[in-house]
Amino acid sequence: MAWLGGIFWKGVDMAGLRTLAGMVGLVLLAAAPASPVHAQAAQGTSFFDGLDTFDPARWLVSDGWTNGPHQNCWWSRKAVLAQKGEVTLQFLPTGKTDRPYLCGEIQTNAVFGYGTYEARFRTDVGSGINAAFFTYIGPVHNQPHDEIDFEVLTRDTSRVSVNTYVNAKPMNGTTAPLPQPSEAGFLTYSFVWEPTRLRWYVEGKLVHEVSGPNLPTHPQKIYLSHWGSDTLSDWMGSFSDPGRPLNMVIDWVAFTAAGEGCAFKASVLCTEAFSDKAAPP
Repeated sequence: MAWLGGIFWKGVDMAGLRTLAGMVGLVLLAAAPASPVHAQAAQGTSFFDGLDTFDPARWLVSDGWTNGPHQNCWWSRKAVLAQKGEVTLQFLPTGKTDRPYLCGEIQTNAVFGYGTYEARFRTDVGSGINAAFFTYIGPVHNQPHDEIDFEVLTRDTSRVSVNTYVNAKPMNGTTAPLPQPSEAGFLTYSFVWEPTRLRWYVEGKLVHEVSGPNLPTHPQKIYLSHWGSDTLSDWMGSFSDPGRPLNMVIDWVAFTAAGEGCAFKASVLCTEAFSDKAAPP
């Protein structure tokens, strides 16, 4: 298991980390600048990432900040664990009073436009915790706030919330039942984003569809995150200290650009609903 190195925004004791790596065989990645402000991202192309290795050219690990007072944990590289074929995002009690919890998030360096977004993951169980797969662009990137969401609020692992933000306004939201509890095993979450239509799927089954002008229009980064809140109890449930690390385990992530069709057999684009597209070899 690899620890995606670094400790908070205060700095990194690289000598100590190298010693630790030599003792237990950890793989340490150079820490990214600890700032929530990012430069304009490049436009990405289609990919399938089985996470056999963690590619820093594709992924940025959020580290050293929070998204605001609603979040009760700090993004930290210590809460992102990678091993061949999986990345685990943790919600991690620290035992410290100033930062009692750490939480894990990865995001693409590139932005992506219309197409099919997919991820396969399983969650843990915990009230006040959000396990999310979504796309986002916003003022932190010097862009309007557009967003497309899958969010498993793990107080109730039988359902998933879907939603969009268009110019910072939430719309198109609902919840949908899952075919099994999200902690019982991996599920594939997919959405197909078109200029006038947006469809969400779980395990290849359509769970929500919206159409019309009130859809996101700006290319966005892909995020997977696992975080908690003390204050959003009406939505996420009353937070309860789990007393142990909680895990969101990601099996794979993919993006297929609009018009490209079925690219890998696990894709929703390879199902009967998209059977007009050629199957992969």
